Amino acid sequence: MDRYQLCEALRAAGVPDAHYEIPGCPGGHPSLEGYYLAQGEGEWIVGVHERGRREALETFADESRACAWLYERLTDESSPPARLTATEMDEMLHDSEGIERRAQEQLEQALTESRRRTRDDPPTGDH
Repeated sequence: MDRYQLCEALRAAGVPDAHYEIPGCPGGHPSLEGYYLAQGEGEWIVGVHERGRREALETFADESRACAWLYERLTDESSPPARLTATEMDEMLHDSEGIERRAQEQLEQALTESRRRTRDDPPTGDH
């Protein structure tokens, strides 16, 4: 897959243009927040653009692998967070320490899942 095919595949998957910046992608606008794909000297870079700063996440020796990696991240359909029960909602509304504790637990769970995904599907040594 090249970057033009990636653009088509992301549109077909319903991923909003605002979530990514891909050079040469027709109709795309530089994104102020979201993923980006860039070509460096002999490498392809996938990163995030956030708060006016770019941070490279992965580098790849070829365009195809970079595009596949970015497509997977943008189309991940992980299950949404579970709804709170009435008791949990009451606790959250009346207990600031509970809110902080839950936020920390959710962050740790998300980081663990992200690390697991990266470990299970690492780039193929191209960085």
